Amino acid sequence: MARYRGPRLKKCRAVGTVLPGLTTVATLDRPYPPGEHGTRRRPKPSDYKIRLIEKQKARWHFGVLEKQFQNYVKKASKLKGPSGANLITLLQSRLDNIVWRLGLARTIPAARQLIVHGHIEINGKRVDRPSYQVAPGMEIGVREKSRNKTFIQEAMGYAATQTRPAWLDFDPSKALGKMNSTPERADVPFELQESAIIEFYSQKL
Repeated sequence: MARYRGPRLKKCRAVGTVLPGLTTVATLDRPYPPGEHGTRRRPKPSDYKIRLIEKQKARWHFGVLEKQFQNYVKKASKLKGPSGANLITLLQSRLDNIVWRLGLARTIPAARQLIVHGHIEINGKRVDRPSYQVAPGMEIGVREKSRNKTFIQEAMGYAATQTRPAWLDFDPSKALGKMNSTPERADVPFELQESAIIEFYSQKL
């Protein structure tokens, strides 16, 4: 599956905010769009552009391709409750996002690499799909065969220093985490208007 491998800060500048799942940079040195006209004064954005930016922020942060993202929106609209909140819950429940939030990787692309290479297991069984939906009660850990690898040891040291959301627990001594409850909307680590994303797709799906 194709993935974006270009400059990550360019994406952040395009939407005007740091996307922590995409980059480890804390702030944007140039908080304006890329390109030679990026510093020019711009007119008030249209409603369409606002919705597009919100959609791109979520899609780029979680590392989801357009067709896959549309499927998430369709699924969210069929679940009970607000579609926007359902969408955020589905995205935050992805295995690659969980591995990142546990602190086992510094970015979501790095977490995806750990998963695809077979270093992560759920309830004791190896899972190599970054899009795997983790449910409350499931345990997420590093495979025993992988724990002695240097980069895994470094990741474990990093994870021990990180602050995790309340719905996740992690025991560095066992290299094991657990999803205690459904991810909360307030834990999205950047400003996002999920209702604008639903509105963006309302005429398309």
